[in-house]
Amino acid sequence: MAYVPGVALLAALAVGCSAGADSDANGTDSKAGTPTVTPAPPGKYLTLPAPCRAVPRSTLKDLLPGAAELPADQQDKVFRGSAAVTYDTDRKVGCSWKADGPNATRSLSIDLERVVSYDPAVSDDDRADTVYAKKEKAAGLSASATPGPPDEKDKKDKKDKKGEAGEGSGKAKDPADGDADATDSADPSPSGSDSASGGESTGGTPGSSSSPEKALPSRILDDLGDAAFLQDLPKKAGSTAQHHTVSVVFRTSNVVVTVRYAEQPALVTQVPDGKELQEKAQALARKLAETLSE
Repeated sequence: MAYVPGVALLAALAVGCSAGADSDANGTDSKAGTPTVTPAPPGKYLTLPAPCRAVPRSTLKDLLPGAAELPADQQDKVFRGSAAVTYDTDRKVGCSWKADGPNATRSLSIDLERVVSYDPAVSDDDRADTVYAKKEKAAGLSASATPGPPDEKDKKDKKDKKGEAGEGSGKAKDPADGDADATDSADPSPSGSDSASGGESTGGTPGSSSSPEKALPSRILDDLGDAAFLQDLPKKAGSTAQHHTVSVVFRTSNVVVTVRYAEQPALVTQVPDGKELQEKAQALARKLAETLSE
């Protein structure tokens, strides 16, 4: 008869253990209420293309016209390019090319960065957008800015204030003020190009400067990748050389691409064609975006 209570005790212990297991399985223990973090989606790109083979030879011939006049073996060396030093070709790669011609030296470089977020709450795309935004800010641009002269409102306000001052005083307008207004409304002088070198947009009109083809100012591009901008960098103030560089930066998913295209004329009296540099840099950037999407 003493055996029966022992059996009952074992049964009671078995029921208790089962209840404890169910409690843990249902998550009703001390960890109850802990939110579950859903990992952010990964980026579209897991690798990067070989940078020195990313630009077709036919495109390089167009971008580096001086190479066409070189012997075949030297042409091959130019078109082969120089790969940038990198320690992780799945994260960051680059390549550069340069060719000296009788009239000018042209140089080209591309850099590709695949961004990876190590924060499970932040996607690779969002992290890449942050990297891109820093470059955009460094260029003096913002996504909310609209293409065109940024100082039109300031000019209008300045004219309105002059008009109000003239009406309030009852005095005739100073001829000097008229000259100032005419200067404000006229096409910018070559010094406007120097201000553009800081990455800020200027109010220039194509063909209005001494350059063969006046380029548009630095600006946001709305037809390239997920986000893009162009930075136009004419010669630096005080420089005797007419060096001109155009950079196009764009983001597509979790990859940020930078294209730099520059010209250095052989003579200081020659002025690079900024419009041509911009068009060719943008065309190459679009080709790279298409290559990445394939």
